[in-house]
Amino acid sequence: MSKIKFCALGGLGENGKNMYVVEVDERIFVLDAGLKFPSVELYGIDTVIPNINYLIENKEKVQGIFLSHGHADAIGAIPELLKAINVGVFGTHFTMSLAELAITDAGLNITDYRLYRINDDKVLKFGNVTVCFYKTTHSIPESVGVAIKTNDGAIVYAPDFTFTSSSDKRYATSYNKISAIADNGVLALCAESLGTGNIDRVNNDYAFNHAIKEILFNSKRVIFALFSTDLDRIQKVINLCVANNRKIAIIGRKVQKIMNVAMTYDYLKIPEENLVNLKYIDDNNDNNDDNLAVIVTGNRHEPYYTLQRMAIGQDRLIQIENTDHIVNICPPATGTERMATKSLDTLHRIGAKVTNVAKGILRSSHADSEDLKMLYQMLNPKYIIPINGEYRHQYMHKNIALEFGYPEANIIVLENGEQITFEDGSLKPTRTKVTIGDVLIDGSIVGDINEVVMKDREMLSQDGTVLVAVNIDARSKKILDTPKVIMRGFVCYDTSQEITDSITEVTEKVIHSHLNRKYIDWNLLKNDLKERISKTILSQTKKNPIVIPIVTNIEE
Repeated sequence: MSKIKFCALGGLGENGKNMYVVEVDERIFVLDAGLKFPSVELYGIDTVIPNINYLIENKEKVQGIFLSHGHADAIGAIPELLKAINVGVFGTHFTMSLAELAITDAGLNITDYRLYRINDDKVLKFGNVTVCFYKTTHSIPESVGVAIKTNDGAIVYAPDFTFTSSSDKRYATSYNKISAIADNGVLALCAESLGTGNIDRVNNDYAFNHAIKEILFNSKRVIFALFSTDLDRIQKVINLCVANNRKIAIIGRKVQKIMNVAMTYDYLKIPEENLVNLKYIDDNNDNNDDNLAVIVTGNRHEPYYTLQRMAIGQDRLIQIENTDHIVNICPPATGTERMATKSLDTLHRIGAKVTNVAKGILRSSHADSEDLKMLYQMLNPKYIIPINGEYRHQYMHKNIALEFGYPEANIIVLENGEQITFEDGSLKPTRTKVTIGDVLIDGSIVGDINEVVMKDREMLSQDGTVLVAVNIDARSKKILDTPKVIMRGFVCYDTSQEITDSITEVTEKVIHSHLNRKYIDWNLLKNDLKERISKTILSQTKKNPIVIPIVTNIEE
């Protein structure tokens, strides 16, 4: 009999940052190591990953990291985790290719780490614990579920899946493997919750294909916007473009490496005669071929940002004209709605035709209630643990399990950091806490973003900034020229001159008061300028921008 612990370092009560820890006696198994993209409140932060102190404190117990698929919410924290704990990483060929890309992009050498490519036939032994895999259907190829088999039954990890049929074996579910896992008993099923709100189970591939065919047949240049992680849908669009004899260009600088990996290993197929590499626009080239289909890809807001640049003439490859047809196949992610709205509004403003493909005909890549019930039936787990999703998704997942017939005591809804324990195949009533938190990544800076920095960024985003530059001669006690005032992001044009005059006046008064003293304390001068200018602005505008005074001493 075993003592089994389970907790989440990330992934519960949120969308992304998935990292789950299964501890069997003295062995720790890490399931996924993902990131999430920040909310709009985290100004200037690129990504967020889980706090891994618990794993660092127990690194001698960690047996390996087991990856389910190649999306950033499953592999994005791998570089930082490997810096702290150099253990084996296991994933399918495509997943490991993307993980290696993330590692090299972080400035690390993949030869320094133990990276293992597996398939769903692979069985790994760690003492009396066995780890095996089964193929799942998701929007990215070669996704898998993971089963950790113990003496008390298996802990099954089932993130990001559907039971939608696929003719492509790289997206197909291995039902026989799932059934085989159930043969020896399943103690707990940790299954995703993100799709629990989906109520439409109709396979709308026909409607999607028909809509895209109509657009291609009746339009000149067509520009598609898709998320780069949705390789299955990108391939469908490519196939339809090829059938329409279109030339195809793929745009998305940041994700070009991912696309190259996908095409190198035939996970994404484009006939050579259809693929074109666009040249920069100049007097002899405008890339405005009526037979061209452009696929704009990226993560989160990036497709919208690229479309906006194309619409206002800032993109060097494509400039959108009113004869273009824009097909938006990437519903805005949470926190990117404003960018999406602004981009679509700009497209309409220049007269381009815009089609937003309805969510109703975009097949979900996450398990809905029927998918979950089917998995319950196949595995017959003793306990259900809803994972991967906001709390409302976990709550809906709980209701699905109740509807299926599970007693409430066997449905375990957790929060990040709550650790549960199974002994002799039964759940213990007590829960303990492990260290959790968000680690903020700003470019190459990891974790060292304090509250002061974030507060400054918040102020910049809300009230803007004011820079006041002035040259003085401290020896002759003179201001050499009129202070220069630069304002960004907080005042409209109609009132800017009035406020500039007020700032100039108060700046000169403060400087004269310090010049009349026997000695000039430069720090005190700048602090006085900040305080007096801030008060002046606040009284006139009710706003509190960051004030940056620059006083330069020049001797005439």
